[in-house]
Amino acid sequence: MSFDATAKMQFLFALRSKGVTDKSVLNAMEKIDRGAFIQGLFADRAYEDMPLPIACGQTISQPSVVALMTQALRISPRDKVLEVGTGSGYQAAILSQLARRVYTVDRHARLVREAKAVFEALGLVNITAFTADGSHGWTEQAPFDRIIVTAAAEDPPGPLLAQLKIGGIMVVPVGQSDTVQSLIRVTRHETGFEYDELRPVRFVPLLEGLGRD
Repeated sequence: MSFDATAKMQFLFALRSKGVTDKSVLNAMEKIDRGAFIQGLFADRAYEDMPLPIACGQTISQPSVVALMTQALRISPRDKVLEVGTGSGYQAAILSQLARRVYTVDRHARLVREAKAVFEALGLVNITAFTADGSHGWTEQAPFDRIIVTAAAEDPPGPLLAQLKIGGIMVVPVGQSDTVQSLIRVTRHETGFEYDELRPVRFVPLLEGLGRD
């Protein structure tokens, strides 16, 4: 199956039916072909609204969750965004259509290598991907206008909260890894942090340290 006109129409209809209404997010989801980020046995399921396994025991999130998390970030064109958990690179590619600059970090070197190759093939020049322990963020480029975490933490990680600009937004799944988690939007104000619970989700856990690849 290819991302032809019929597949795009069905894909976008599925997103709208799940509550994705932001036109800029829908445009980004239409422009970035999810099939470019899925190899092997599951390639023919790239346009279904479901998570799929990728290398290193990780997953590529279902498109509606990618879109809803992106929508929750309320990205502006001049924003600098940090993504924790590169995975396949699909979420970072969507972000690249909306933000000025995207920094994405993953603990698995193999995933970062493979994502970089797809970014290059798609001509996405405003993404910087690197291998590191994402739970500590990236102090060299902090603070960030937006931060998105694509793995579940028990609480919003302190180092990431500290790297969020005043007025900035972070979207992060929070909860125990073996139960349903809640997607939380954190907004940083001059006086502290505001937390909004958005919806139940399920993500792999946010782990410290580097992967074994």
